Amino acid sequence: MRRRPGIGGLQTAAAARDQYRLLGENVAKLRTDLMKEQLATFRSQLEDFARKHKNDIKKNPVFRLQFHEMCAKVGVDPLASNKGFWAELLGIGDFYYELGVQIVEICLATRPHNGGLINLQELCSLLRQKRKGSREAVSEDDCLRAISKLKVLGSGFEVISVGKKKLVRSVPTELNKDHNEIIELAQSQGFVTIDEVERRLSWTSGRAIDALDTLLEEGFAMIDDGDRDGRRRYWFPCVSALSASGEADS
Repeated sequence: MRRRPGIGGLQTAAAARDQYRLLGENVAKLRTDLMKEQLATFRSQLEDFARKHKNDIKKNPVFRLQFHEMCAKVGVDPLASNKGFWAELLGIGDFYYELGVQIVEICLATRPHNGGLINLQELCSLLRQKRKGSREAVSEDDCLRAISKLKVLGSGFEVISVGKKKLVRSVPTELNKDHNEIIELAQSQGFVTIDEVERRLSWTSGRAIDALDTLLEEGFAMIDDGDRDGRRRYWFPCVSALSASGEADS
């Protein structure tokens, strides 16, 4: 018959477990302290790097993107505040604040034509035109970072993906799956017809008309009844060249 451990054996086993637990906690603390030390060293090196390459970061968008990626790896957000070390060293917060203001201006200027939904590439192009003469070049990544900071306005600024394109929405209207599928379908020509939506998406006529009517009401689409074949076309400025972008330059 197997003999059960006595009180002394149980106490010895409990003491051993406590020792293993303390040992594990000490190892975990050592690892944490080492990681903190390495992180502090990296951040210090990042600050030195920023001082040394200040002009490149401000003027070169590719260099600026790489700098942001390095910052993200150590949990540093140079855009978190307009005050503090990064703002004083690089003025980078002011740069994105300025971009944000100009993006809002462009979205407001083009809203009568696109309903508040604009292609990201078109927005970046208009932004560069607006900033002609500025020393800092602007990349698509810069636009995305500036837009991400506009979310605090609570006015619907957001980047959405429709098919292969990124669109910037500056109105609080939510697009559902049907709306996104129609806009994606329109990317090849800039427009769709009811027949095309029914055929390509295998929808009923009622479903196609309901979704298109909503897009019309929200200002995302425009009607063209002037084609010779007599079929109504629904044009989408956000994926076509119809946006009257010149007004955004003023």
